[in-house]
Amino acid sequence: MLDRLNALYPVRYTAFALCVLFALLSLFTLVAFGVGGLTFLVSGALSAVGLWDLRQTKSSVLRNYPVIGHLRFMLEKIRPEIRQYFLENDTEATPFSRSQRSLAYARAKGETDKRPFGSQLDMNADGHEWLNHSLQPSTLATHDFRVLIGGDACTQPYDASIFNISAMSFGALSANAIQALNAGAKRGHFAHDTGEGSISAWHRLNGGDLIWEIGSGYFGCRDETGHFSPERFQANAIDPQVKMIEIKLSQGAKPGHGGVLPGPKVTPEIAAARGVPVGIDCVSPSSHSAFSTPIEMMHFITRLRELSGGKPVGFKLCIGHPWEWFAIVKAMLETGVRPDFIVVDGAEGGTGAAPLEFTDHVGAPLQEGLRLVHNTLVGVNLREHIKVGCAGKVVSAFDIVRAMAIGADWCNSARGFMFALGCIQAQSCHTGHCPTGVTTQDPVRQQALVVPDKAQRVFHFHQSTLMALQELVQAAGLQHPRQITSHHLVRRVSENEVRLLANLLPSTPPGALLTDLAAQHAVFTTYWERASAQRFSLA
Repeated sequence: MLDRLNALYPVRYTAFALCVLFALLSLFTLVAFGVGGLTFLVSGALSAVGLWDLRQTKSSVLRNYPVIGHLRFMLEKIRPEIRQYFLENDTEATPFSRSQRSLAYARAKGETDKRPFGSQLDMNADGHEWLNHSLQPSTLATHDFRVLIGGDACTQPYDASIFNISAMSFGALSANAIQALNAGAKRGHFAHDTGEGSISAWHRLNGGDLIWEIGSGYFGCRDETGHFSPERFQANAIDPQVKMIEIKLSQGAKPGHGGVLPGPKVTPEIAAARGVPVGIDCVSPSSHSAFSTPIEMMHFITRLRELSGGKPVGFKLCIGHPWEWFAIVKAMLETGVRPDFIVVDGAEGGTGAAPLEFTDHVGAPLQEGLRLVHNTLVGVNLREHIKVGCAGKVVSAFDIVRAMAIGADWCNSARGFMFALGCIQAQSCHTGHCPTGVTTQDPVRQQALVVPDKAQRVFHFHQSTLMALQELVQAAGLQHPRQITSHHLVRRVSENEVRLLANLLPSTPPGALLTDLAAQHAVFTTYWERASAQRFSLA
């Protein structure tokens, strides 16, 4: 019957027709009886919208469904919120589950993080992991776990917390967010990575420890042509607040991809921090101009260490072509220059907006990238000389345990600390319309983020996470998280089989890449000998 009616009269125009009908009726009652003015205004406006829908050429949906077609776009606009609040279950991660976010919120607010009535996870599901506990738990005096970063060439080593704020630039984050993160880091004595946007006035305001990240745009240490400036670098690097220098080779969100901050977003504050003109497009090239070979990169590291007065200098990368990473290691061996630290960024990273293809399909995930870096350094007898950090969806104490079991010395977290600031995972970070004032430069929206309150939450999140880590380390019968290895973790691989992580992940004996290459993993037998310290390309 509906089909017959639709053949005589397009039913999809019903909403528009009703608006026109109500407009005409209300106009009649307004003229005849002096009532119905509001109804006329509303129905008349909707009729005008419908007429515009029929005549516009941009949207086929609106041309076919005038007036009511707008409902489709309204629902699509709030789809993420509808899904997050009403449809997702507590353990469905997109990208962080309700359970993960609730844990971060509770710890940031100083509320209880205990959960009743058992686990919500399916422990029989493939991939489920757990930590083996001991019948003789240890007792630790403190949760303030630290790692000393700085090799033989470093004269100002840094005693870092094993849980720090990962790289997020001013510009990507609001001024209030930067202030709160740094104030929390100051109180908790942990480090705040600046991101490649350099050191802003908001980073300096509260005096928290900084890791200065230097990207391919050399923001904060560039000359007028965009190349590295030793003088400007030294002026920032010798600041006592700067504890370490980190060269960014690539990031997990979009490895191998540069970036552009459009001119209208380059405010005077951002321009001052980055050393670029106000209102002009700010370009981050996809590669560095200060070096073009692995050996030149080692010399650049030496130069930065000297200019900074002997502070720890290292680099961050998301693993891509394995031979490029091998070439860097060979350059260490050939020159005798060793970075003080390496940070492995997993492809799970995501605070930076990126093309979907890069987010989903470019770069090695943290497990594979971190394990390759750890095994390579072990295989050339350099692991004990270089500290390794990592980042990539690290939110809970078990995330830290897992990363350290794979090979990390410390962990960084970006989105975990964003949750501590009040982020609700609206995923509108790149729009400037962040509902909580975390990732926006809108001065009105920023006011929603009250710095003293959020600084407290950042501090509490850090402390509570490390307290939970202390309990895990004690349960395993250990004295420090650095004692956690892949022998302590178990993973379910099928319904009826579990395996130690140590038996699932490849390992390399000390010095093996220098003496017994043929017996090693295929990635080494295929690419190690073809990698060269003279170039990043494959021989």
